[in-house]
Amino acid sequence: MKSRFFLNRSISQSEEGLPPACASLAFHRRFPGYEATPLIDVPELAKLLGIKQVLVKNESCRFDLPAFKILGASWAVYRALETRAPSPGLSLETWSTIEELADRLAPLRPLTLATATDGNHGRAVAHVAALLGFGARIFVPAGTAQARIDAITGEGAAVEVVDGTYEDAVARAAREANARCLVISDTSWPGYEEIPHWIVEGYSTILWEIEDELVRRGEPDPDILAVQFGVGALAAAVARHYQHAPPGQRPKILSVEPLHAACMLAAMEAGEIVTVPGPHDSIMAGLNCGRVSIVAWPIVSTGIDAFIAVEDEPAREAMRALARAGIVAGETGAAGLAGLIEVMTGVGNADRRAALGINESSRAMLIVTEGATDPQSYRSIVGG
Repeated sequence: MKSRFFLNRSISQSEEGLPPACASLAFHRRFPGYEATPLIDVPELAKLLGIKQVLVKNESCRFDLPAFKILGASWAVYRALETRAPSPGLSLETWSTIEELADRLAPLRPLTLATATDGNHGRAVAHVAALLGFGARIFVPAGTAQARIDAITGEGAAVEVVDGTYEDAVARAAREANARCLVISDTSWPGYEEIPHWIVEGYSTILWEIEDELVRRGEPDPDILAVQFGVGALAAAVARHYQHAPPGQRPKILSVEPLHAACMLAAMEAGEIVTVPGPHDSIMAGLNCGRVSIVAWPIVSTGIDAFIAVEDEPAREAMRALARAGIVAGETGAAGLAGLIEVMTGVGNADRRAALGINESSRAMLIVTEGATDPQSYRSIVGG
């Protein structure tokens, strides 16, 4: 199988200590149904990769949704709505229930939240819109699985299929912005950077939960952490968190992308953001992106150690391996493990392991970012 690998020689690290716990974590703890997602020790995966330990942060059920995306969407919507508060200087900080928050935001109605998505982000935005009493308009690229579209409409949103790529859907959603429509995009472009930055902040809740759980167990940070890369928001949250790690305690970070939508790896090779033309047709649908977010770029280009782009078959293998361990992961959700499989066991694995300082005593971590968001596809790959 083919893969591409790029080792970053331009890593930078903050000399400051860890930043204080982020406001987004406190916000999510007030959100209905908050519960830290599990961090699971999976010895079967450690044996597969030839290392000491594999920890899996399982985001397949977050606030009753099958993906992590609501963390970024909810925080970004909240921060954006603060700027549109019904009266100048009104703080939304003192709400205690989501119903109370929705009541405080009533003067903003009618208001619609709009975004582009490959599935999970759009469903998250639609879910938040419904909780707060707003409308939602979601744009998806051609080829989006019907199950993902149905899940979005099930949240009460209007869905429009755009004849083109994810980037085409982003451009279409951007045109919706007006006084009564707030665009909540997880990618960015010149002049639209604040909301994508808040989405990165929202994802940091995952990292703080990991931090808290490792402290509770008395375990150190992993030696390597694999993270999925679409436009880069989750990867930016990971890189940003560990740039503040004490010297010698920072894990190596591995970015994982589909081979034909490797926009970050291509940007690293070029030394600047570039566009990878479509079609982007990997089964890892949430990663079918052709251009890195300009908000993510300065963080990930200096904070991620290595970048790998893989074909679809390692993702299928990863889904099956996770299923054998009792973890349901969709194609995008399993991509982190797919990247680790390719690094640890694929062609040139000895050189890649050496470059990352990985050996049989190493500990790895990955984030399962979604469950089986396309059940038919999941059954065809995993069975059962």
